[in-house]
Amino acid sequence: MPVYVHLVRHAQGYHNLSYANHALPDPDLTPKGEEQCAALCANFPFHDKITHLVASPMRRTIYTCLLSFKPSVYDAESNPKGKKVLAISELQEVSNLPCDVGSDLSKLKEEFGPAGKVDLGRLTDGWNDKSYGGDNFPTMQKLEARAKSARRQIRDLAVEYLKQKQSQSQSDKKGDEEEVHIAVVTHGGFLHFLTQDWDGLTAQVGTGWQNTEWRSYEFVDPTGETDEDARLRETRVSWRKRRGSATGLTDTEQMELRCVVQNKIEMEFAGGKVPEIPEQ
Repeated sequence: MPVYVHLVRHAQGYHNLSYANHALPDPDLTPKGEEQCAALCANFPFHDKITHLVASPMRRTIYTCLLSFKPSVYDAESNPKGKKVLAISELQEVSNLPCDVGSDLSKLKEEFGPAGKVDLGRLTDGWNDKSYGGDNFPTMQKLEARAKSARRQIRDLAVEYLKQKQSQSQSDKKGDEEEVHIAVVTHGGFLHFLTQDWDGLTAQVGTGWQNTEWRSYEFVDPTGETDEDARLRETRVSWRKRRGSATGLTDTEQMELRCVVQNKIEMEFAGGKVPEIPEQ
């Protein structure tokens, strides 16, 4: 019973336009970002197979998910059998710059609650606290732990879904194989932690993912019985789509890039200080 996780970087936000805009708190998508969502919606081939929609609770990721996967999104009138977007706090972005700190839960409930399209049930007050010493303060150890937790939660969604479907199949005496397709919208920097793949990331470039770029993954152990880290690996089709016959990074090269990331994080956030925003 295959489980596919389609990882997506959010569409362009106003913070992507300049360094100065990193001072914007939890910024909106730009008009270009909305166009990127429309293009992804038009070209994504698995809308009819989506079983779960998941997003970081930041506004740009929630809106990217709602717009890009509109055919699958719950709507009380037009699509009552659709899926609500499940917000998972562990998927929030890496840094504690204002643009990477999410809105308070009360504000998210006010903005997204009335339509009923977003499930904020897993969030608690303080989910967006990135203060020094807290669970979300950006250190390598805490970021990797957060990514592991996110992967496990995503895998748990698949495991529970398959259990329910198997129970229904047995009662209905059907033997059809079920596939799970989970769309996850998160952030360029955090995607490297989530996938444990540092390809394309340098000390100067914070991510190897483009806005609304999507890649498909499978769990090394979809059952959760042998791999407590819930590791992901990119599907062959996804890799060939974007890289052709190219060879992936070696373990040594991945470790070297991880060291670059660790050094950058330690330099920027040592002592709990928020890095200065360059003028532009």
